[in-house]
Amino acid sequence: MIFVISNTFDPYFNLATEEFLLKNFEENVFYLYRNNPSIIIGKNQNALSEINYEYVKNNNIPVVRRMSGGGAVFHDLGNLNFCFISNNKNGSSMDFKGFSEPIIDSINKLGIKAEFSGRNDLLIEGKKISGNAQYHYKNKVLHHGTLLFSSNIDSLSDALKVKKIKVESKGIKSFKSRVTNIESHLNKKMSIESFTKFIFDEVTYKCKGEIINFNDDEIRVINDLVHSKYKTWEYVYGKAPKYEFNNQIKYEAGAIELSMSINKGNIEKIQFFGDFFGIKDISELEKHLIGVKHLENDIKNAIENIELSEYFLNINEEYFLKLFE
Repeated sequence: MIFVISNTFDPYFNLATEEFLLKNFEENVFYLYRNNPSIIIGKNQNALSEINYEYVKNNNIPVVRRMSGGGAVFHDLGNLNFCFISNNKNGSSMDFKGFSEPIIDSINKLGIKAEFSGRNDLLIEGKKISGNAQYHYKNKVLHHGTLLFSSNIDSLSDALKVKKIKVESKGIKSFKSRVTNIESHLNKKMSIESFTKFIFDEVTYKCKGEIINFNDDEIRVINDLVHSKYKTWEYVYGKAPKYEFNNQIKYEAGAIELSMSINKGNIEKIQFFGDFFGIKDISELEKHLIGVKHLENDIKNAIENIELSEYFLNINEEYFLKLFE
């Protein structure tokens, strides 16, 4: 078995590293990493239906799609992520509990009673400290999970809390549960760095193997994967299931309601309704926006040379763009 511990907090790089390890190493792998504040969504999810867009935008929180299924999770530096990659599991197996046992055993050594529960969670006193997910590739299984140690629970809640229903999506929805930090259950104070080392040392002692560092060529391959896949709009948003988006705003000249169908991240159908006034036929603007990506900058660029007040009396760009949030 090989053991790897990340020396970066970049969520794009760390998620790309998981794929690199899965597809380029024959040995079993144990990988630990922490991420800067970020939202990690499952492969079958619609990002917009999982996040509080306004909070994410205002706090510059990256949204990253992972290879595995399951729900959306919020990462920050108080959260430790673990990953096991195994050649020894049946390709059709979904043995969440078996992969979690080394982590549970390690936490229990700290005098805390952690237990596996339900489909894929680890609990302390009935509250969630870890969610797990899997991805199958050829005859290999990638199993990864979170460990809430000293995470900002309020930020977690704010980032994943959709304030009102705007999106009807066929994507897999996240299941929200009560959560707790491991730190609050310890008898003796411990830093996240010490906890990371403790988990790493425990698993390496139990499983035996070689600790490795990536060479320059391997780092270059991972960075190429970051830019060709994990940071691309096509992967994060374009892979989202088809969805319906509805929103409305009120401004001084009236009310506007927006209804859209989004396919592969692009506006497929769009209609504006309301008691607003305008000089030009609103259908002209609707046709102009067909095919535009459902992203603020793309919509902003699409209307750059359009006088919006000719369609919506006295509206400005800021109010118009709020319709699409």
